Amino acid sequence: MAFKTLDDLNDIAGKRALVRVDLNVPMDGGKVTDTTRIERVLPTIQELSEKGAKVILLAHFGRPKGERVADMSLEPVAQPLADLLLAPVDFVDDCIGASVEEAIAEASNGDVLLLENTRFYKGEEKNDPDFAKALAANGDFYVNDAFSAAHRAHGSTEGIARLLPSYAGRTMQAELEALSSALGEPKRPVLAVVGGAKVSSKIDLLENLVSKVDMLVIGGGMANTFLAAQGVNVGKSLCEHDLADTARKIMVAADKAGCEIVLPADAVVAREFKAGAANETVALDAIPADAMMLDVGAASIAKVAEKIDAANTLVWNGPLGAFEIAPFDKATVAAAQHAAARTKAGKLNSVAGGGDTVAALNHAGAADDFSYVSTAGGAFLEWLEGKELPGVKALEA
Repeated sequence: MAFKTLDDLNDIAGKRALVRVDLNVPMDGGKVTDTTRIERVLPTIQELSEKGAKVILLAHFGRPKGERVADMSLEPVAQPLADLLLAPVDFVDDCIGASVEEAIAEASNGDVLLLENTRFYKGEEKNDPDFAKALAANGDFYVNDAFSAAHRAHGSTEGIARLLPSYAGRTMQAELEALSSALGEPKRPVLAVVGGAKVSSKIDLLENLVSKVDMLVIGGGMANTFLAAQGVNVGKSLCEHDLADTARKIMVAADKAGCEIVLPADAVVAREFKAGAANETVALDAIPADAMMLDVGAASIAKVAEKIDAANTLVWNGPLGAFEIAPFDKATVAAAQHAAARTKAGKLNSVAGGGDTVAALNHAGAADDFSYVSTAGGAFLEWLEGKELPGVKALEA
């Protein structure tokens, strides 16, 4: 897809840059507990500020449902943003109207303003044209740097892009380029690793991927459903037995598309789900009726490593086991570290995303060596599902 970036912006000193960012960060007691999303938008803010634009930040926080909710104000985010930006950030107690207009008029070139939660207005989530116009009135051009909100057709993500010259910020640009390299125009063979608890939450994802990738590793609780669909007795493991037909249909579709599905070759089982629980590695036909599969063993790990070695491109979403609890994190850690090493050696383009995925890769100490790790969550998942993202579509030149 063709979209304009900050490289297409010239002579912006004194211009009003409306920049959609994702500052929906974790908070505890009014304090930001994880600044990852703030860090991601710093390059765009800094670049626009250094070029002399008045940088006006639009963002949401939580789900206030069109009401002004005090503990969903963005005001507590202003200082952590300023600390990381190494520059003052002026907070404005609204996102449209006279107070915003006045604050922008008083701002100097290069100043950064953070406007109040756009979701305090019902028009934001409804993508109301009048609300979008009220937002657009405060800018000369629009920059979307919030890929994580791009799957929503909201006033500040889609409506405004129809009204102003629009550009992708540096984070949005990096995300789109990474995604294009992974599934748009990838270097083959392409391997997808998909894990997580339930098939039901990833049916669309699996159906799309089998037509796009050459190999598909299925792990986590999802794998149990596929194994059960093949007649494996998975004991007390997490399993959606009612989706056996769906699993079989996905396997048939994969076979027709020439996509190899890779399922566990062995199982790490335990009788209780807790850290350090007594466990054993067993063959798939020997899973005890009173035990549950919480990870995969050495044979499965070797199989996944073999597929990573055979791939030129890797797309990863979801862990291979109950990685949050040792010792059931071994397969996820081993596979992540192997993929990271291949990437670092220049032999693999690795793109990963989704909440549990980021946590799993961080747990494995592998995230920094992946080609790209998306923090977008739902938007990343919808992109993997092959769905059109309104906030991205609106940026097309």
